Order: sequence, then C-alpha cells, then structure tokens
Amino acid sequence: MTTAFVLSGGASLGSIQVGMLLAMAEAGITPDLIVGTSVGALNGGWISSRPDVDGINGLADLWRSLSRKDVFPTNLSVGFLGFIGQRQSLVSDSGLRRLLKEHLLFRRLEDAPIPLHVVATDVLTGKDVLLSSGNPIDAIAASAAVPAVLPPVRIDGRDLMDGGVVNNTPLSHAVALGATEIWVLPTGYACALTETPRGAVAMALHAMTLAINQRLVADVNRFEGSVDLRVVPGLCPVRTSPADFSHADELIGRAREQTRRWLLMPRFKINQADLLEHHHN
Repeated sequence: MTTAFVLSGGASLGSIQVGMLLAMAEAGITPDLIVGTSVGALNGGWISSRPDVDGINGLADLWRSLSRKDVFPTNLSVGFLGFIGQRQSLVSDSGLRRLLKEHLLFRRLEDAPIPLHVVATDVLTGKDVLLSSGNPIDAIAASAAVPAVLPPVRIDGRDLMDGGVVNNTPLSHAVALGATEIWVLPTGYACALTETPRGAVAMALHAMTLAINQRLVADVNRFEGSVDLRVVPGLCPVRTSPADFSHADELIGRAREQTRRWLLMPRFKINQADLLEHHHN
C-alpha cells in the first residue's frame, strides 16, 4: 500500500491543515508521498522532512508567528506598477521566498526525504504542471503564485502560477504516482464571513478558496471509486479571511481536535464529497 497526502491551497487557511496533520501524526498516520498545491505545497515541504509530531509542532509554531506582511508584503509602488501593467502582480513574493529559504531542509525537490510533488499552472496554456525535481523554492513559489496577487515564476522556459487555477487538489497526480490510499486535507473556505473581504488581495484570495472547494468536490466524486480515498473533514463555520493570519492558533487547535475525534469514529461508507459540505446556519 502506498499512502499519499494531498494538500490543497487556501492561503492563511493553510493553518487548518497543520491541525489536521498534527492529529494524524499523533495517530501514527504518515505519508509515503506528498502532493501539494499553493499553501499545501508549503506545508508539504515542511512535513516531507519533519513528518513526526515534534516536526509538525514546529510547523504550528511557525504558523502562529506569521503575519500577513510576512507572506504578502505590501508596497505602494509595487501595487501601483501592477495596477498600470508594469508588473505582473500586486505583491512581491520576497516574503514567501524568505520563509522557504529559512525553513526548507533540502535544496532540490528530488532530495526531499518523503517524495514531494508540487502542482503549478502554465500561464499560457492553462495546463497543470507537476514539479518533482529542481529548485523547491521556485516550485513552491510558483504553485502559490495567486494570479495578479503574486508574480508567476519561470521554470524551464515556462511561466507558472498557482496550481489552484486548474487543479487545486491534484488527486489525479497522486493516483498516477501509484498511491492506493489517499488522504485529502482541505483548507476549506471562509463560509461564515459577515462582510465582504476588504482589499484586492483579500478579495482575490477569498474568491480562489471558493473555487477550490467546488473543484475539490468534483475531484473527490471522480476518484472515490478507484482508490481508497479519505477526506479529512474541514472546519465549519470559518469566519477568518484567507488573507488574515492572526487566527492561526485557533484554527490549528480546532482542526486538531476535530480530526482527532473523526479518526476515532467508525469508518462508515459515505460519499466522501459530503464531508466537504458546510452545514451551519
């Protein structure tokens, strides 16, 4: 049996994945391979070399320390140049690259202790691209390059952007890589916001997470019959914008406790896509 973790994108809601990962590590569930998109690729890069409880606690500490400016450093001149078409994004990816440089423990994707595969999107063709070798900082930065928010990354002659544009939960890649048991860790979306997100970055990220959830439902329905597929239930309600990093501790704690309870429950034969539905009033 080959076990894969599939980690979707979701910006600051990636902290939810950390709580899920912590509960799974405590239960002795570890991957043979990891497929990640956007923030899921970032989390995957960490756990590929530190998959145990202590390692994931370290990832949780990192998330608790993050602020929006660490990941999306705003600069009026950069934003203005992006607005008038002189740059390809509103925000620099310097913050993200700094985090990756400080915390990744391997210099090439193929050197990751647990095989790590990163999904990005070709800007020109719209096709998804699986990155399994090369510079991990470039690969993860490309996978996380939300269109118009963060700049695309040029790899092997192609400009690449956020993998979530076409394939945010790349189950097809996990299956093609030989996975027979696949755990899907969704970040979910801010299903209980009381007002529209403020600012271009927050609005773009919120729209992306809504699209992610819809694509995930379709992918789960497509592949559920062909592999042993397990969708870790997401949090609901979520009132945190994907651009807001100040609630990481709360989201990690909630996701950990919910996942621990879920793992102790008998496994019923249900439609896994139903686990993605939000049922709050």
